Amino acid sequence: MDLLRAFLFRWVVAAFAGLVCTGAWAQTADPTSQRCLKCHEEQSGILNAIHGTKADARTPFGSGRGCQACHGDASAHLANSKNPVPVKFDAEHSADLKNGACLTCHSGGSKRSHWEGSTHQTRDVACASCHTVHAPRDKVLTKITQPEVCFTCHKQQRVEVNRTFRHAILEGKVACSDCHNPHGSVGPKLMKRDSVVETCYQCHAEKRGPFVHNHEPVQEDCSNCHNPHGTVADSMLKVRPPFLCHQCHTPHGGQIAQLIGQPGQLTNLPGATSPLLSATSSGKSGINYTQGRGCLNCHTQIHGGNNPSATNPPAQFMLR
Repeated sequence: MDLLRAFLFRWVVAAFAGLVCTGAWAQTADPTSQRCLKCHEEQSGILNAIHGTKADARTPFGSGRGCQACHGDASAHLANSKNPVPVKFDAEHSADLKNGACLTCHSGGSKRSHWEGSTHQTRDVACASCHTVHAPRDKVLTKITQPEVCFTCHKQQRVEVNRTFRHAILEGKVACSDCHNPHGSVGPKLMKRDSVVETCYQCHAEKRGPFVHNHEPVQEDCSNCHNPHGTVADSMLKVRPPFLCHQCHTPHGGQIAQLIGQPGQLTNLPGATSPLLSATSSGKSGINYTQGRGCLNCHTQIHGGNNPSATNPPAQFMLR
């Protein structure tokens, strides 16, 4: 009940503040923008948005240019409504033209310094495709709603974040922009850092090392083994051990890890003996490879080990 009262109170305050701001704006805004909103009332949300802030001289309305700051000179359109404005943020105009209006103010800063030549720029993605300028709250600027915008194009990632093992994206604790810079970067896959591993180390610093014995895939690319958007295997592994490990490593004794024995052996018959439990299996049971955590039962330091011993146990095998 207390939460409901608090919500209603905030809603009333916000609504009252919006009415006050709208009335004050009507008295002080530039005449051209007032004429714009007489016809385009559905865009009046900009009055409560960042771009409509009159107290900041950097914003379109704070500088006195209003709607014309982004849409260009509207004198011909005001004289005859059939004449279009120079820039319309819809499918009618090219992405470069629309982005040029945005970059007039938003070209500086390290976050957008690699926009030219980036994946989104070369694929004609416009700023307005993701950002909602006229809305009081831009969805991509809030963690809980940002993925909803990204998933509009990235359908595969929408599926993956709904799997069992994933980052807390749907809960709003992790956002796409925590790892990726949609405006471009020098790293692969629009990573915020120079590489995938450097980006992962921002949160998973314990995997950085340095270690006495390094695991090469860990240093190369975390996504060799993990899918950060979500998987059905524990720890966001692409495939559960030992099958993930066997993509690079030959199983012990050159045997294939399986439950019923080697192909061609009738191990499912009464009295039959599995070659995986024979005297030539190097003392290791091939059946046990597929049980529980598989390889990780013994090779616990999979990201790198600090055991200086070379023989007891052989630490280069990522044993504790």
